[in-house]
Amino acid sequence: MFLLQTTATNGISLVLFLGTLGMLVLTIGLILFIIFHQRRVIRYQLQLQRMEQEQQKILLKASIHLQEAERQRIAADLHDDAGPLLATARLYLTENLVNMDKESQLQSIFQARQILDDTIQLVRNISHSLMPPTLKNFGLESAVNDMFYKISNSGAIQAFSRFHEYGQRLPMEIELNLFRVVQELLNNILKHSQSSFIRLSQNQRDGVFVLCLQHDGHGLVQADFEEMNKSANGLGLKNISSRLKVAQGSIFFEKDNASKYYQITIEVPTEHFSQP
Repeated sequence: MFLLQTTATNGISLVLFLGTLGMLVLTIGLILFIIFHQRRVIRYQLQLQRMEQEQQKILLKASIHLQEAERQRIAADLHDDAGPLLATARLYLTENLVNMDKESQLQSIFQARQILDDTIQLVRNISHSLMPPTLKNFGLESAVNDMFYKISNSGAIQAFSRFHEYGQRLPMEIELNLFRVVQELLNNILKHSQSSFIRLSQNQRDGVFVLCLQHDGHGLVQADFEEMNKSANGLGLKNISSRLKVAQGSIFFEKDNASKYYQITIEVPTEHFSQP
């Protein structure tokens, strides 16, 4: 009887020991799993941060390249066009002018004035390319509508634009960036898509300013945009990303298979806007 009790006690102790050992092994395994999982998550987060930093570098380079290209274009326009015009005007206004007869003086002054008028118009055109006067004076709606009107008037393609909820102007910097984004998108569509129509609509929903651009030609989907945005090519798309980053906005490329057109949606949250 004592032997049976001892055997039973030893069996229970063995079971308890094995159970405890199993729990210990399970606990250690769970702890190791959590540790390795956390390390994997940390590695993934670090990799994601590196990718985001690399993307920021690409966007920054694109923004710098855009600014530098704009400076070089302005410098070239001033040097190649304004410089020779002013130099020519100076030839007509030399110190020998006082020694000329009255008719020759008037002719030289008239020629110089004509050249100066041309120079003024050139400088005005350069200024307008930096800040379109329609945008500055009347806002994004008027500037975009004017751009679409000119495209439609060419007869090459049907172009429509309509703003539904534009009761108050946006900050000037935001409007300029959105105008340049639309301008770049239209340029790409006209050059590459072979579309028969382009239409743009604007509305607001849930504190977001939305521009929707549609066309029936060849276009991009979001995966194409993301891939080109990460590559060394596609400077125009990088410039779009840089401008939207300033506005804290986003852009989405998609294809509507049912309607067979491509759609580009630009969204800019309005809660951070200050009064223009």
